[in-house]
Amino acid sequence: MDAAPLPSSPTSALAVVRAVADLRATVRDWKRQGFSVGMVPTMGALHEGHLTLVREAARHADRVIASNFVNPTQFAAHEDLGKYPRQQEEDARLLAGAGCHLMFAPSVEEMYPDGFATSIAMTGPALGLEGDFRPQMFGGVALVVTKLFNQVQPDVAVFGEKDYQQLLVIRRFVRDLDLPIEIVGAPTQRDGWGLALSSRNAYLGETDLAAARQLNGILAQAAAEAASGRPLPGVEREAYAAILKAGFERVDYVAIRRADDLGVFRNDVVDAPARILTAAWLDKTRLIDNMAV
Repeated sequence: MDAAPLPSSPTSALAVVRAVADLRATVRDWKRQGFSVGMVPTMGALHEGHLTLVREAARHADRVIASNFVNPTQFAAHEDLGKYPRQQEEDARLLAGAGCHLMFAPSVEEMYPDGFATSIAMTGPALGLEGDFRPQMFGGVALVVTKLFNQVQPDVAVFGEKDYQQLLVIRRFVRDLDLPIEIVGAPTQRDGWGLALSSRNAYLGETDLAAARQLNGILAQAAAEAASGRPLPGVEREAYAAILKAGFERVDYVAIRRADDLGVFRNDVVDAPARILTAAWLDKTRLIDNMAV
């Protein structure tokens, strides 16, 4: 089988494949030529944050593949799988401009054919926080990313720190399964007001957007107070209240945890590298964010 053609330049039409067999043929051809391969898994609806990951992957590898697949196994029945934004033609244009070499855009049937019966159970960094409120998520993430890694066999894969707990989960199962892949975390990209870029930001109206843009400042203030040695329960409670005051309807969590494994600080003060993480709701839109302490 012939390999899919490469775009002649970062601004030309991007090669898109939808079958695993075609994807593997292209990667085999690249590796025969001695090229290293980088990967950026995405669910599409791309923005500048995703494109930053592509550019980072290009710093580590000769060829870059971005997957574009809204993964049903990480959504619960009540979540936004059906309305999650999809814009593959525009995504391909953006990826080409960022220097991506191939977009892998499989169907659900290609990824999970009839009779599919495998799941992955995660503990460790998957427990607590997002794991409490979206218990299906990290098993679904681990499953689809493991499949993508097996299909592409990249040398390096890049993930954003915006989904910090997810990044730690992926690093954990890559180590646990002895996968020969370097996992690179890239800093969260933000708009001019400090709001973390997210495909779900497209759901926000002007009033909700104004509230969302206060989240970054609230976390920064809490992080500074935690770093100064204030007891963490009080810092977390004040940040929780400030998020509600900003206009959010409810807060799932605000937590300051150890940065390496998201464990709790036993003495309720920061005594090692830390991260503050939150998830909160504006109407039916759930936003997550985090930053270093």
